[in-house]
Amino acid sequence: MAKYILLSTLTAEGQKTLKTKPERIKEVNQEVEKFGVKVLEQYAVLGPYDFVNIVEAPDNDTVFKMSVELGSRGTIKILSMPSITVDELIASLK
Repeated sequence: MAKYILLSTLTAEGQKTLKTKPERIKEVNQEVEKFGVKVLEQYAVLGPYDFVNIVEAPDNDTVFKMSVELGSRGTIKILSMPSITVDELIASLK
C-alpha cells in the first residue's frame, strides 16, 4: 500500500462543524476507511493548513475518489501528495 500526505483546510462551514461537534473528526476518519484509505497519523496544525494526515491507500485513484467525495461536502479542501520514504527514493535512484 502506498502512503500519502494529506494537507487539509477547513472551510467556514467546516469550522462551524468542528466547533459544535469536535468528535466529527473521528467520524470522518471512519468514513475515509470505507473508501479503503487508512489514517495512520493525524495532526492538527497552525499555519496555512488545519490538519496534516498520513494515510495509506492502494492507489492514486482511491485517494482521488476519497478527496473528491470529502471536498464535495463543502467543509474541507484537501491537497493530496503521494509519498515515499527517503530510503525508497535512494534505492530507486541507484
